[in-house]
Amino acid sequence: MMSGEEYDSDMEYSDDDICYEDYYNNEEDYDAEQVDPSKTDPEYFVFDCLTVEEVERLLNESVEILSNTLQITPSLAKVLLHAHEWAIPDIIVKYRGDSCRLLVLSKIKPPHPPEPVASRHMRHQVCPVCVATQNIDRFNSLACGHLFCKDCWTMHFEVQIAQGISTGIGCMAQECEVLAPEDFVLTMLSRPSTRDKYQQFAFRDYVKSHPQLRFCPGPNCQVVVRAKEPWAKRAICNVCRTVFCFRCGTDYHAPTDCATIKKWLTKCADDSETANYISAHTKDCPRCHICIEKNGGCNHMQCYNCKHDFCWMCLGDWKSHGSEYYECSRYKENPNIAHESVHAQAREALKKYLHYYERWENHSKSLKLEEQTLQKIKTRINKKVMNASGTWIDWQYLLDAATLLAKCRYTLQYTYPYAYYMEPGPRKELFEYQQAQLEAEIENLSWKIERAETTDRGDLENQMDIAEKRRTTLLKDFLEV
Repeated sequence: MMSGEEYDSDMEYSDDDICYEDYYNNEEDYDAEQVDPSKTDPEYFVFDCLTVEEVERLLNESVEILSNTLQITPSLAKVLLHAHEWAIPDIIVKYRGDSCRLLVLSKIKPPHPPEPVASRHMRHQVCPVCVATQNIDRFNSLACGHLFCKDCWTMHFEVQIAQGISTGIGCMAQECEVLAPEDFVLTMLSRPSTRDKYQQFAFRDYVKSHPQLRFCPGPNCQVVVRAKEPWAKRAICNVCRTVFCFRCGTDYHAPTDCATIKKWLTKCADDSETANYISAHTKDCPRCHICIEKNGGCNHMQCYNCKHDFCWMCLGDWKSHGSEYYECSRYKENPNIAHESVHAQAREALKKYLHYYERWENHSKSLKLEEQTLQKIKTRINKKVMNASGTWIDWQYLLDAATLLAKCRYTLQYTYPYAYYMEPGPRKELFEYQQAQLEAEIENLSWKIERAETTDRGDLENQMDIAEKRRTTLLKDFLEV
């Protein structure tokens, strides 16, 4: 929205010509000026944080709708919803088209009708599990028709529930896949504690099978996050403040997609011993060779002995990085590696992995070091406020800068798994160029924040704007949801 001065200068109207009441009450104009964040922010994501009670009401509403529509029991409706990701319209269509096939696919009925058992009309029956002869009214079966005594059913359910199984409990007969519905299980359980466990585990399974629901991965957090679209976007719990990817439930990992980050983390875990040697916190100055410890997040290093400016990652002269391309972030593939020996290819593969892993790990460490910088900034601000050198509001821009730096560096860290698995080509070249631009601006921002006492506020805020624009541009082009 334009300021008052911009409005007057651009439109060249006098105060007498403007009807302020009409201007501020014109809903059409107001709506036209609203910025749609879904189009400007690549990470924009609408979600709600729900309590267990709210989720139970939500699930029960779906059960009631399906139960009433198809005239089936709520217990059967739950099995169908759980088996088909709570897609009520799809279930209704399939049920009305071929209910028998749907029930078989949902493991509610057996593929073939149960064979008649002659002994069913007898007053006594031998249980196949405990081999005890009991009165026929002590037996029960699922839709498959396999008869077992109630004591064995109870024992079977208690054992399964003790192992954390609920909706997956099935018939005791070998090779029978028919599942036990909730009402059948509960009639066999007499202990209140076991019944409660079963219902808790069932609730967990229902939430996990619902595409719009995700448990908050925070420790001991009971919040369930709901979103209409199961996108790989950032969700933040409003209780424990845990940040995670809504689709896979792991740490947020944009721009890398869920499958790729899973591969990357698995590879890092498998090759952790190989990568141990690069975890050192010290390196030698490339000019005077004195040992230097990295105690801040910025990769722009200045030797305290000879004042030489160099890059922590590649040890090159900082000036040689230039403003156009941050060369040390890009891995240069060997174009002839396919014609080399197997051992040479293995060495090249390790070299490539270590290139990306070192940068991934370095930014992870920088994030932790910059968290310490943030705490130091808070301490300094507090001293300034106590000494009457301004208020918290006057120094808020420093906290904003440190927060933005963490957000930008976090995104940058997750660009390296993305680049590692990208196929060579124009798209990868564009990605590496944008990655390099983002990295350069992040290091500039980090350098200025670490020297906030001597950095001009306008210069710092301008750097913040540039870094965030670089980050947003990269995500707009490469974030896949």
